[in-house]
Amino acid sequence: MQRWAGRVAMVTGASSGIGAAITKELVKNGLKVIGMARRVENIEALSASLQSAAGQLYPVKADLTRENEVCSVFRWVKSNLGGVDVLVNSAGVASANSLIDGPVEKWKHILELNILGQSLCTKEAIQSMNERGVNDGHIVNINSVAGHVIPPINLPIYMYAASKTANVMLTEGLRRELLRTNSKIRITSLSPGTVRTDLPEASGLTDPYQDNPYLEPQDVADAVVYVLGTRPHVQVSELIIRPMGETRI
Repeated sequence: MQRWAGRVAMVTGASSGIGAAITKELVKNGLKVIGMARRVENIEALSASLQSAAGQLYPVKADLTRENEVCSVFRWVKSNLGGVDVLVNSAGVASANSLIDGPVEKWKHILELNILGQSLCTKEAIQSMNERGVNDGHIVNINSVAGHVIPPINLPIYMYAASKTANVMLTEGLRRELLRTNSKIRITSLSPGTVRTDLPEASGLTDPYQDNPYLEPQDVADAVVYVLGTRPHVQVSELIIRPMGETRI
């Protein structure tokens, strides 16, 4: 990770859970990190706790479903920090809903954030790297085991799972597009199993942790550090991590 010290990273969904853990770890490793989320006050509180860290955290408020807000953040980064060298797409939403009954608004929110919002951030980050001649950047998409399997019949998260399956395709598609341009920018899909966060409660899902093993956000942050810390000729295109004994998905 030493080669990333002083470089600029952006983490979406940095206000809580996995995104907050990744943000904290990157700052501790000496990166300048733009933490992006709607609940910017949470990132500001995290920033205050990292005053003695090797890097620096820049809290930024933005809604990833609004293109103008996302582009405004990237313009700010260009003006103040030069540009983005690492992007961690951690923002995401899930909800319990039916493919028969909807509601459609929940479908739209999942697709707009998990697919379109992520793709917009990725596009802007790649453009930032290319216009500065950065050929060693890295994009990490925080995916899910739900993107690789069909959810259990009693777990109504098919639209969420579909968005994560799309994540697998988008990650591989970007890898191939970068390959065609002889770019050395790396792209990784990181798929954890069940992680203990506030996402299930906020999404109206039943408690997935009761009698089930789970990962902590720090476990995912450690995996991101591993991926970024591999030598430049190594591309971890897909990494799946699960809690020991997980059988739910």
